Amino acid sequence: MKVRFHLPDFASQFRFNLVFVTMLENCPQFFREGVEIASIYGTFPQSIWNGGRTVPGRCDTSFAEAVIKTMNKHGVPLRFTFTNPVVEEKHLGDKFCNDILKLADNGMNEVIVNSSLLEDYIRTTYPNYKITSSTCKRITDPERLKEELEKDYSIVVLDYDFNNKFDILEKLPQKEKMEILVNACCDPACPRRTEHYRILGMQQIAVCEHMAKNTNERFNLRDYGVPDMYCKCADRTILDVKQLSTYISPDDIWEKYVPMGFNQFKIEGRTTTRLNLFETYLHYMIKPEYMDKVRFMLLYNLEKNGVIRFEGN
Repeated sequence: MKVRFHLPDFASQFRFNLVFVTMLENCPQFFREGVEIASIYGTFPQSIWNGGRTVPGRCDTSFAEAVIKTMNKHGVPLRFTFTNPVVEEKHLGDKFCNDILKLADNGMNEVIVNSSLLEDYIRTTYPNYKITSSTCKRITDPERLKEELEKDYSIVVLDYDFNNKFDILEKLPQKEKMEILVNACCDPACPRRTEHYRILGMQQIAVCEHMAKNTNERFNLRDYGVPDMYCKCADRTILDVKQLSTYISPDDIWEKYVPMGFNQFKIEGRTTTRLNLFETYLHYMIKPEYMDKVRFMLLYNLEKNGVIRFEGN
């Protein structure tokens, strides 16, 4: 049995994820049956192709190279969230994004796509990369999903509105090719989701263009004609997510989804708090009888490695 988890954020959560990866290597007995870390997805700051979440900031390519080499050394691929839906042809030559793909072009790492323009460019320029079809495409029709599965993608990430609709899921082909988002924080059947992805893409481009100016002026979205956006869903914790109809519990994964043939599961959390991500990892991947022991061990190692800091220390 394989239960393959795709975890969030190899950049800002680099050391956090590395501690977890190392624990799986050294203490596999603490983890639920079959757990594997199939990839860590995300982006490095300054990536104009990034989508799904706005990621501001700067990143030195030496840090990016270190992250790529370290995670790959542990057998964990990186998956780049190059899912910006409003990328234009003028953005394809972006130096930083191309440099990142050159650094990681070893046949192990992967790219998640949304825009057909960017997908075609990456397939042509960097043919060694496996390509994942993003949940940002918002494919909610089963027939359209079946068509997507026939295309040349290594994985297709399902729209979370398929979650727990077993009458549909049971009839889908190529279940091993599908990845299921287990802890979606968004409202089920949200009518604004596609528009939110579009605005986030515009914000990412605006942030990157502002940084490219090397100015000390304060960044303001209005200066770039981009609307601001706040969604309360982003503040939901794992406790809140459990109340949603799209939530998938660990018991459901092992007792329903895996027996049906699904084995790829995505945990979201690129912009959540480290505490919430910590509890989410434990919730999904650690055996209940080891929860307290692992919680202490992880907190101890995270503090020791400077990933978290308790007041007074």
